[in-house]
Amino acid sequence: MSAHDRKEPAQRCPAALAAERLQIGLEHCGISADVHQGYGVSLVSVWTNLVVWTDGLAYRWWTGKISAKTGRRLYRVYAVDNPITVAHCVAQRYEELRKASHHSRGVVERTS
Repeated sequence: MSAHDRKEPAQRCPAALAAERLQIGLEHCGISADVHQGYGVSLVSVWTNLVVWTDGLAYRWWTGKISAKTGRRLYRVYAVDNPITVAHCVAQRYEELRKASHHSRGVVERTS
């Protein structure tokens, strides 16, 4: 979403504003992300298996871990009041995924 596509803040839903704040925070970390909005929820697409969604109250994303007890995915949840801190946390997960992706490519190349 470009600045041209953005509406005035008074016309925006809380989820859209929170997503854009996180997008800006990620840009400060050197990470580009896309924002998708609709139905009162916004998604910030960062990397494969790293999508942050927000309802305007909290940010949520998958940690990459599965609960041993329930077998369900474990999610990280933060309030939207500090998007810079959240951006740093998302950036850490982004680096984990990038390293895993790079490692996987190396294994594929060596076994091909």
